[in-house]
Amino acid sequence: MNTFNDIKELVSTLKREEKLISEMFAKRKSLPYQLNYARELVDYDENRIDFLIQHSVINENGNLIELDDLYREFFEQVLDVNEEINLSYINENIKNIKDNINYYFNENNENRKYAYLRIIKKTLKKIGVTTLRSVVDIRRNIENTFKNEANYKNKQLKLKNLDNKRVTVNDLIKQTINLVDNDEFTFFNEATDEELLRIILNLKDQLNQSSHNLIEIEKQIIDYLNQIKLQEKFVEKLRKLKYLKDHFLIQAETDIKQILSRKSDTVFDNKITEPLKLSIEHLLNDENARLSILKIAKQHSERKNTIPLLAEKISNDFLEDSVEEEVIIDLEEVKNGFVASSDNLFNFVLNYNFIKEIDFNERVTIYCQMVSQFENELIIEDNFQSKNNIEYALVFPK
Repeated sequence: MNTFNDIKELVSTLKREEKLISEMFAKRKSLPYQLNYARELVDYDENRIDFLIQHSVINENGNLIELDDLYREFFEQVLDVNEEINLSYINENIKNIKDNINYYFNENNENRKYAYLRIIKKTLKKIGVTTLRSVVDIRRNIENTFKNEANYKNKQLKLKNLDNKRVTVNDLIKQTINLVDNDEFTFFNEATDEELLRIILNLKDQLNQSSHNLIEIEKQIIDYLNQIKLQEKFVEKLRKLKYLKDHFLIQAETDIKQILSRKSDTVFDNKITEPLKLSIEHLLNDENARLSILKIAKQHSERKNTIPLLAEKISNDFLEDSVEEEVIIDLEEVKNGFVASSDNLFNFVLNYNFIKEIDFNERVTIYCQMVSQFENELIIEDNFQSKNNIEYALVFPK
């Protein structure tokens, strides 16, 4: 395996093979990429593909290729589309901080002590960012699993595994806070400068956000698992009922008739409308009733009876028969006249005496129509002439 000489060579290689790498990354979840497709994206230059294989950017397996796991994971991390949640990374960072704190206290040289302090600061930043990203990845994976996983048992198992990862992240958050506030209190009290204090405050804020999100994720997982159980029970009952119905056993082996006879849900009853009739005495004595009657009477009195408009009588001129004549040029007749002549087709059409007035542009159109329609009966030469800025081929009869 060859390695890149420097970062410039790596970046230039990725830029040069941008099309191929982008296409392979976009299709990383489908079947392995065909080598024939890759050749087309590198302009059929085999050396470019061999270079990527030799530098372990892509892996080859017969006629298939795929992105190396290192580059695939790098692109997923940078683009924040990774689905694999690596929680061991946070745990390793916590251990790395503890180790560097010990190195810090054992070191007497100020420059080397500061180097360990820089590593600790850098690792604290990583923990905050990694924790937030892990929480986002867990939430996204939960949504994708619940919506896209078709198998109920696998859906349930995947959600439980994601819940275990949620618990792990929560424990790592507690370990990190305990590390800063209790376990390494001496170090953070002695070595704290303005930058480290700012990093610790930002870290606690990120961990606090992650904790709140994990509480919501826990509620979401519980809700999804309950929905899956209900759906699973419903589907199981539905399958049993369908089996009994298909085998004509549903009445004999169930109490469906008794259950339906006890059902009296009003939603299945016909809607009964009963007219509301007020007594004459109430209408005569109640002032509000009188005002309502007057209001309704006024509305009825303001209505206008609209008379529909009738169309006028159709004029007799439109009912009379009319004949429209159109003069059509018979191209077959024109061709017969051309065959009997000795002129080329363009000049013949230009000077032909048609039964109606034909301008120059229309004659050019007729010339083109005849060449297209009677091509097998004509000799079309490679010689060209022009007239009125129109270039035409010399055409003679066979």
